[in-house]
Amino acid sequence: MKMPNFKRVAIALTALLLTATSASAKYEPTEDNLQARKEFRDMGFGVFLHWGLYSMLATGEWTMTNKNLNYHEYEKLAKGFYPAEFDAAKWVSAIKASGAKYICFTTRHHEGFSMFKTKYSKYNIVDGTPFKRDILKELADECHRQGIALHLYYSHLDWYREDYPWGRTGRGTGRPSAKGDWKSYYQFMNNQLTELLTNYGKIGAIWFDGWWDHNEDPNFDWQLPEQYALIHGLQPACLVGNNHHVTPFDGEDMQIFERDLPGENTAGLSGQDISRLPLETCETMNGMWGYKITDQNYKNKKTLVQYLVRAAGKNANLLMNIGPQPDGNLPEVAVSRLAEMGEWMKTYGETIYGCRAGIVAPHNWGVTTQKGNKLYVHILDLKDKGLFLPTGNKKIKSAVDFVTRRPVKMAKSGDGITLLLNEVPTEIDKVIELELK
Repeated sequence: MKMPNFKRVAIALTALLLTATSASAKYEPTEDNLQARKEFRDMGFGVFLHWGLYSMLATGEWTMTNKNLNYHEYEKLAKGFYPAEFDAAKWVSAIKASGAKYICFTTRHHEGFSMFKTKYSKYNIVDGTPFKRDILKELADECHRQGIALHLYYSHLDWYREDYPWGRTGRGTGRPSAKGDWKSYYQFMNNQLTELLTNYGKIGAIWFDGWWDHNEDPNFDWQLPEQYALIHGLQPACLVGNNHHVTPFDGEDMQIFERDLPGENTAGLSGQDISRLPLETCETMNGMWGYKITDQNYKNKKTLVQYLVRAAGKNANLLMNIGPQPDGNLPEVAVSRLAEMGEWMKTYGETIYGCRAGIVAPHNWGVTTQKGNKLYVHILDLKDKGLFLPTGNKKIKSAVDFVTRRPVKMAKSGDGITLLLNEVPTEIDKVIELELK
């Protein structure tokens, strides 16, 4: 529901007052924000949607800069963008059926095209394409209707706008001025963020990306404290996350890890320290974020489920990405994988939702999650019938198979216990439920 003008003016004025003092004042989250952090942690699983003009090229979301496409030529894609098959209800239903509790949607990616109605640029889905529909509005309304939280991705960098100062990427797109006009671009971003946080109902998080485009310039100032204060002034409970690949800055409410679980760095993007903020790891379902027609290397059910479980065992949510097709459909394989994950979550969701990392640290064999006095042992790769758990001085009242509820034998071993299984586990995730005294 759109806010009345007088209410939006009042909110904007409040946000501006907060912004004026944000540079010197340390961020103090509101009670609503702290509650939102807890609710976010409890969700465990979300779906990322990377969708924009780049889907028409079907070669991934970085094609504009990878191929040095001229920005005036690239913008012509908008005139042919007509995703006739787009159905927000169908999308949200498929995602909800997977067990995901939230969606993160790309409102504006690095290509600079806005996937929502904005009065600050004609280069958007309503004014710039023959489709003429506000995709974000339809998606937001459907998320609110079906009880799925909505998070919004927003790019800090832009390969299209002439006022964005050149960074490490997008230098071959033909924009005339390397210096750009930071004051103009910064105002543009804040204007759009104000639209996103006033015209689309409750937003669970703003998910920034692109800070790294200027990380080699020590004098470049993104003016993040003021921007974060603007967001918190408009919606105090809205979480701010930034995919900058470094330790979180003041004003952020969550920590993001790209293509790696917290504490791991196989992709070379996540060597930062782990904070006490809510954690989220984002990963692709196949190999790309945006739609790529030749990339059919989708992860199987086992890989996806085990990645979700390992994320939970490291106290992180999993944000699993899908790149929608240019016609507006989600790829069939992706929808199939969502359904498979949903079937698993129907049985095991209790061991993910509302849980935190368990008292037993992650090992090669698997992880533990915990809710109150219930410790869930997720056995993912065990070659033996015995499993030692270093539980320290924690006393175990009982152990049962989570699915069958049959008792599992256990024996005291050193500073923990050993679970004595009847056979070597072959399931994707063998879960044993321990009750702590």
